[in-house]
Amino acid sequence: MKNLAHFRKLEPQPRLTVVGAGPGDPELITLKAIKAIASAQAVLYDALVDPILLEHCSPTCEQIYVGKKPGESHSQAAINELIVEKAYALGHVVRLKGGDPFVFGRGQEEIEFAKSYGLITGYIPGISSSYAAAGAADIPLTVRGVNESFWVMTGTKSDGSLSEDLKLGLQSTATLVILMGMNKLSEIATLCQQYGKGEISAAIIQNGTMANQRIGISTAAELENLAKKEDLRNPAIIVIGEVVRHAKPEMWEKIVKQSNL
Repeated sequence: MKNLAHFRKLEPQPRLTVVGAGPGDPELITLKAIKAIASAQAVLYDALVDPILLEHCSPTCEQIYVGKKPGESHSQAAINELIVEKAYALGHVVRLKGGDPFVFGRGQEEIEFAKSYGLITGYIPGISSSYAAAGAADIPLTVRGVNESFWVMTGTKSDGSLSEDLKLGLQSTATLVILMGMNKLSEIATLCQQYGKGEISAAIIQNGTMANQRIGISTAAELENLAKKEDLRNPAIIVIGEVVRHAKPEMWEKIVKQSNL
């Protein structure tokens, strides 16, 4: 693939645009992103992208699913090579990724790979679920007098372990937003207790911003039990902090009723 220099004068020019599809609700994509999709000769899209967004593709656009859900075999290396292959064969490739491609989305890796093969590259940000899902549950990530920052972190590193940043965050007043952490709920709850934050408010938001959004709230120490009791699962984010007390009133009413049973 390194010997493709003679193709670089093709029209349309081989190029890649990495595009953020937003947090789930297809109406939360940007106008610039829609224009990019409409101009593409190929769109490579992820599992968390609503298929309705593909209606913006041109009739001749090649639509290629490259999801990475359990049991699916689309490796990052294969996706990188497919981007380059389709760009030189067809022209403009849009890599459509859920949320924002630069927030734990590996968008930069794909851009760097494409650049190494001479592609023109671009990036269009998307609304991240890290704050949009919380907002859709009426949870502000910052509240005056309550916290001074919010931290967004991955719950699972590439080696499968829990991020050490959680320990640092628990020593601050920051609201903690944990992505890809549903398989680490027991460890997260234990750490919260170890750092004296077991009784702080916490929430799990599944399918944030979508019609089938589901929200569960509890204390940080009870996160694992909450997920089991409410059958909350991926895709979901975890929010830890007293800002959770602003969650939709019906959620708190539900907890009060359960505590009185």
